[in-house]
Amino acid sequence: MESLKFFKGYGKVNPLEDQSPHQQESTASKRRILIISVSSILFFTLILGLALAALIHESNTEPDEFPYLSSSNSAESIKTVCDMTLYPSSCFTSISSLNISTKPDPEVIFKLSLKVSITELKYLSSLFTSSHDVNSQAAMRDCVSLFDDSLGKLNDSLLAMEVGPGEKMLTLEKANDIRTWISAAMTDQDTCIDGLEEMESVLPDEIKAKVERSKDFLSISLAIIAKMEALLKKFDLEMH
Repeated sequence: MESLKFFKGYGKVNPLEDQSPHQQESTASKRRILIISVSSILFFTLILGLALAALIHESNTEPDEFPYLSSSNSAESIKTVCDMTLYPSSCFTSISSLNISTKPDPEVIFKLSLKVSITELKYLSSLFTSSHDVNSQAAMRDCVSLFDDSLGKLNDSLLAMEVGPGEKMLTLEKANDIRTWISAAMTDQDTCIDGLEEMESVLPDEIKAKVERSKDFLSISLAIIAKMEALLKKFDLEMH
């Protein structure tokens, strides 16, 4: 009898067999509810994950409202401004080579162009100062004096743009003054060349090239300040 009971117990593999039909139906119903609940949770988790992924993708691919103002687009900002000048390649190369620590808007880029013009003019002045052409020494001295006057005007332009935190570097009045000063600096260079020609001085090719280069950079600065209002609008800025 013990053996018979043992084998009868060994054959039980489904615990539901010991339950009544009502209990079996209730257990099966609970299992179905559990399976449906787990499936629903997984489904909604999947939907939520897809929605979040779509939002992240959209935020990463949507263009900035003002793309030129992002620091990653410094080169594009400089190119936008330089394209408004007669010498866009020289403008871009000279300004982009400088250490730009802030997001470059047109006012910042113009200020950098002034610094380039000052550097070029200082070098040009040093070439004239070190010249030993006896026949044109008087004219050379006049040129150095004119260059000093030009440097004073350019430095005044930089000084006018030095403002406190939150203040605008340029106003309409300042822009007009700076435009006049740069134009006068260009006139000084033309006056220098005219004086040398009157003295029938023969300038070395190196100095001629530096004179033209200096004039080109002054022209770049003049073009930027002359078109400043239009440039600021491209960056969704305005001049006060």
